[in-house]
Amino acid sequence: MAKLINSNLTSSILKALGIFGGVQVVNILCSIVRTKLIAIWIGSVGVGLFGIYNSAIELLNSIFQLGIRNSAVRDIANNGQASHTIIVVRRWAIALGLIGLFVTIILSPALSNFTFGDNKHTTSFFIIAIIILLSSIQSGELAILQGLQQLRRLARASMWGILVGVALSAPMFFYWGINSVLPALIIYSLATTIATLSQRVNIDKPVPTITIKETIKKGQGFITLGIYLTVSAIVTTLVAYLFMTYLNKTGDTNTVGLYQAGFTMVNKYVGLIFTAIAMEYYPRLSKVVTSPKRVSIFVSHEMAIALWILIPIIAIFIASNELLITILYSSDFLVINSFIVWAIIGTIFRAISWCIAFVILARGDGKIYLLTESLSAITSITLNIIAYNYWGLTGLGLAYLLWYIAYTLIVASVYKLKYHLSLGRKMHRLILFAIVTATACAIGYSFTGWYIPAIIALLTIPLSISRLLRKRFDKIKPQASSSH
Repeated sequence: MAKLINSNLTSSILKALGIFGGVQVVNILCSIVRTKLIAIWIGSVGVGLFGIYNSAIELLNSIFQLGIRNSAVRDIANNGQASHTIIVVRRWAIALGLIGLFVTIILSPALSNFTFGDNKHTTSFFIIAIIILLSSIQSGELAILQGLQQLRRLARASMWGILVGVALSAPMFFYWGINSVLPALIIYSLATTIATLSQRVNIDKPVPTITIKETIKKGQGFITLGIYLTVSAIVTTLVAYLFMTYLNKTGDTNTVGLYQAGFTMVNKYVGLIFTAIAMEYYPRLSKVVTSPKRVSIFVSHEMAIALWILIPIIAIFIASNELLITILYSSDFLVINSFIVWAIIGTIFRAISWCIAFVILARGDGKIYLLTESLSAITSITLNIIAYNYWGLTGLGLAYLLWYIAYTLIVASVYKLKYHLSLGRKMHRLILFAIVTATACAIGYSFTGWYIPAIIALLTIPLSISRLLRKRFDKIKPQASSSH
């Protein structure tokens, strides 16, 4: 029987955006402060060592954690026996962390030799092995918090870990110099892990008894999905590395730096919106994934919220892009402004594809996810190479836009043909409005500079606010869940 419910989706989404948007901003600011202190008190060698060790940690984490941070969320959100699932996730997180610990220790001499060309840093990789264990435990707990939609706990765990980690490691940079690099890494990892464990969810007593055999069996679902996520992440990272290598050989290191700066501004800083909203959207979508009509409602609603937030942000970003470049980097980087102007339009399609792609994850279709991400990666490098050869850095901005148009078509095809879902006419009109508005900003900027984008920003800000407020009080009538 259909129920008439008051839609609190908008307020939930905006609350999540406020909470995790703030956490992401704090994370970026702390990262900037930490890098600045390392540069001042240790120098470029310290920055380089941190970069090398962090790259090794990220690579090892992605290999040994098997995507548990994301794959376990859907099982926790979609499982009536939460206590059983929590125990299984925790056991798998510890097991994967211990495997990572021992394998890293065994491979430490080889890792040292491969990374530095000698065995002098073998002990350093022993310490990194401990960080791999701590990171795995932390990932399991964060997945549990997100799956249970304990958003405030999740935010506190993330933010306090970051703040305490930076506060404790900063004096080390000053007093110990180059010798502080590894102690600072382990202290930071301990701080973030302790902060996460302080927010862990307690299991109601009596604690369920689950055998090792049951643990393995119950964990197969999210581990299998996690393997697909890991492989797709490796493919994406490899393709990005190949293009950066190509750009470095075809252009020069300066060109690579300019591209990386522009890509970070568009993909990472604007991407804070997507990261923040996903914390609430993914587990909520996982709960209703067996009901196609509810999935359709949630996807459309999420997409509408994301687009109404993005429309004025894109206008503001284009209008002030030269100022933002100067603040974040320097006037030497102003040559990337044309890259940013065209690439930022791609965030419209990124929002559309992002909302749809989460359906694939929520359904646990690892093979399809790997296929779509692989096609996306191949499309990206192909467009980048062609566009750069013809139009340079501006071409890379256009390639970013075309890449997300192509990716949207890929996931939309899965959404329509595989899941038999579609977007309504209202959503098509909103998408068209967003595309036209963003394109008008880009074209206007090309002719008048910041004037036209600024005018569009002033017009779209109140419009977006009014639409978001209206959706806050809309009523939605979800259909009864289907059995398939």
